Amino acid sequence: MKKYLQLLLALFVFVVASGSYAAAVQPDELIKHTSEKVLSTLEQNKEKYANQPEEIFKLVNDIILPHLDFRAMSKLALGKNWRKANTEQRERFVAAFKTMLIRTYSKSLTEYAGQEIRFLPYHPPAEGKRTTKVKTVIKQDGGPDISIIYSLRIKNDIWKVYDINIEGISLVTNYRHGFNEDIRKIGIDGLIDKLLAKSEKA
Repeated sequence: MKKYLQLLLALFVFVVASGSYAAAVQPDELIKHTSEKVLSTLEQNKEKYANQPEEIFKLVNDIILPHLDFRAMSKLALGKNWRKANTEQRERFVAAFKTMLIRTYSKSLTEYAGQEIRFLPYHPPAEGKRTTKVKTVIKQDGGPDISIIYSLRIKNDIWKVYDINIEGISLVTNYRHGFNEDIRKIGIDGLIDKLLAKSEKA
């Protein structure tokens, strides 16, 4: 499962990495258009990224950040501990969690092997400001299909991705159990330091 989480976060990064999208653009259109466009770019530049892995990090760092709701992702990842953290700790955690995710998984982007992505019919929610219904399936040669559901919400009139669910497991809340255990042992400041150290190692 960890391998799938790494691969899907890599795909997730590419899905949202192609400019600003007003809320008028439906979430399924955003996912389909940008994933096809950027994954095609990845395939065409595979050798470049393999030889210059730092280019992947630059790509993610320069393009992806405006299109992810890292604050919402951080609240999901901390769960009840978000309410216990003070303002400074929250801001430090958001920054550390964001850096860890980007540094840890940027290198996974070069491992994409051309799997087919199938987009399922989209049924928009009635209220229209949040959706967990953008569904796709990754077809694998010689392996089981992988079901992915994207969660997006409108923030400042732009759709932003805050989580993906892979085979019933939330990518973001998958971290929660480990974070809760770390906070119990070393506190939230200790967790933040641990994330920063992991980022440096990655």
